[in-house]
Amino acid sequence: MICLTRKYLTFKIVFNNRLYLYNMKIEESTHHHRGSHAGREDLAGEYKYGDAGQLIFMIIFLAVWILDSFVFNWSTFLTENVTWYIITIPGLLILIISGLMARSGLKMVFGEKRETPHVITKGVFSIVRHPVYLAAILLYLGLIVLTLSLISAGIWIMIIIFYWAISRFEEKLLLNKFGKEYEEYMQKVPMLFPIKFKSK
Repeated sequence: MICLTRKYLTFKIVFNNRLYLYNMKIEESTHHHRGSHAGREDLAGEYKYGDAGQLIFMIIFLAVWILDSFVFNWSTFLTENVTWYIITIPGLLILIISGLMARSGLKMVFGEKRETPHVITKGVFSIVRHPVYLAAILLYLGLIVLTLSLISAGIWIMIIIFYWAISRFEEKLLLNKFGKEYEEYMQKVPMLFPIKFKSK
């Protein structure tokens, strides 16, 4: 179960009759840089517990995906009527796209220091405003497609909500740092998925 409020994003996961609770405070987290990037004035910062949240979800997802896909087969019954290459080829393509997008996005943000801080709008950042998070979402999707694990797909939905929440928080930091420049970028490029909804 997922509970979303203005200040908190709470995930309640029941597995093997045990309740796992992850409560993420959104509004009151402070401006934060990873240790190796401290002092980088060209970076706006990130959600303080973003890395921990990503690690927790990765562990949960991989554990469930492996157990469901290769041990217990709780929800992989769809693969019984599908030829292997119909799911393997798209799954691998998604994983490749994910890897390329993550590599490009990370290199552009952390690869070199920008002497004059500015909004990155080229390359993968011209597709979505948070391409590294989209790459992570695609990574999980690629694994789901490979085995058609429906339980893993449920966790994937929670992961998307998690990335949406921390993206919203980090955008406040970006707006504070870059102001109108980032506002104009937000109007041109969608946040997390390459779909732009037209406002009436």
